[in-house]
Amino acid sequence: MKTLVNPPALLILDVQKGFDDPSWGRRNNQEAELNILKLLTEWRTRGWQIIYSQHLSLLPKSPLHYQNKVGIEFKEIIKPLPQEVVFQKNVNSAFIGTKLETYLRDKLITSVVITGLSTQHCVSTTTRMSKNLGFETFLVEDATAAFEITDHMGTFFPPETVHKHEIAALHKEFATIVKTEEVLQLVY
Repeated sequence: MKTLVNPPALLILDVQKGFDDPSWGRRNNQEAELNILKLLTEWRTRGWQIIYSQHLSLLPKSPLHYQNKVGIEFKEIIKPLPQEVVFQKNVNSAFIGTKLETYLRDKLITSVVITGLSTQHCVSTTTRMSKNLGFETFLVEDATAAFEITDHMGTFFPPETVHKHEIAALHKEFATIVKTEEVLQLVY
């Protein structure tokens, strides 16, 4: 991100009202949306590419089910402007079943800054795919959030642990891990 001849696109993944549903369980990083807003404000000020994904689940019981009109809405804090690009998807990766890759390549964008919900789902999957497709990938760890989970053996993992482990797994191999303030300092 040090050379900004062709600035990175800001990817905001699935920051939707359905993630406020209690069925997800406890979440870490309540500041994620505020950090996304800081980045979004900077990208808008500079006129750089901002790209959203919107998850439209095919699972009938999902709070993000495509027929759940409230659940699929973007949270007010980061609602896209009419001229900003939104890719709708039915799976975790923002690259599968969308024209995201083509869009980035057509705009000659070679790097992305990833934010959004949730760390263990769409953020992780999109980050991995972004790197595998050859994009320089930055993941903003404090502009993402995870939810608690219980594994197949019945072991409970709090959201802080899930987030920490997901970030650790993505570090170096799939992304450069950064914090919001680091990104804001790099773009000046």
